[in-house]
Amino acid sequence: MSWRHVINFSELLDSPSASGEAAAQALRDLGAVDVKVTPITGDQGTTEFVSLTIPGTNGKSSGGDAPTLGIIGRLGGLGARPEQIGFVSDGDGALVALSAAAKLLDAAAKGDRLPGDVVISTHVDPDAPTQPHDPVPFMGSAVDMGVTNEVEVSAEMDAILSVDTTRGNRICNHRGFAITPTIKEGWILRVSETLLDAVERTSGQQPVILPITTQDITPYGNDVYHVNSIVQPTTATSAPVVGVALTTVTAVPGSATGASDLQVVESAVRFVIEVAKDYGRGIASFFDQAEFDRLIELYGSLAHLQKLDARS
Repeated sequence: MSWRHVINFSELLDSPSASGEAAAQALRDLGAVDVKVTPITGDQGTTEFVSLTIPGTNGKSSGGDAPTLGIIGRLGGLGARPEQIGFVSDGDGALVALSAAAKLLDAAAKGDRLPGDVVISTHVDPDAPTQPHDPVPFMGSAVDMGVTNEVEVSAEMDAILSVDTTRGNRICNHRGFAITPTIKEGWILRVSETLLDAVERTSGQQPVILPITTQDITPYGNDVYHVNSIVQPTTATSAPVVGVALTTVTAVPGSATGASDLQVVESAVRFVIEVAKDYGRGIASFFDQAEFDRLIELYGSLAHLQKLDARS
């Protein structure tokens, strides 16, 4: 179970003095040896990106050939101070990613190391801006999406789980978490059956799928509607990306406080950990390579959708 780590990071992040360095030190205390903290200042403030690699027994970092899973905690910020007091709904992406890192480090220290490397990244910002959005306000970000992708998405990631609070909508009304279809190089592919297996065993419920549109997989900044940033990593990589959405029955603003449901957070943590176990062992796959190749053969590449303006 991951409860202790979820609670510990919930307490650490729910503070006006929350920082990437404090989160990194908590991970170092659990055995992390290569945690990197990268402060970046944008037009609307400063945030601290936190990234680390948890080496696998047969991972690429040690010369092995097991695939590497990326877990990205997506968010605008942990808080919207001084406009809001406390931890906002949007912060759950970071909470899931950092709690999963803590659990994996704790398990490794006890002898339960995964076969493949796991690369985890997110950012820590206790006073991010807000921005208008329909049907409820979004959290903004101190830095733009291009910068976020550049820091959080790494070439080492063979597949990516992008975790993002997705409560501010009317299209996925469910208390728990949902996953998206797999997105790869402009293609919205079928939902992975092996990831559905992991959803079922960690949630104890029938899987819920977050609908994703073509607009959602295009880059931010093109003046079209996006449900949120959950699958924006796909604009910066050729690796398959699946979103992990923390959802509610009603539309809750990302800037709302008191909205985090730690039971849901913990189940999402267990989900990403189970995928990490299965992916490194070759049990879980994000997409069917032969079918993807057939789509390219028949219809051509859609990688132009990864660009801000395909005409340029």
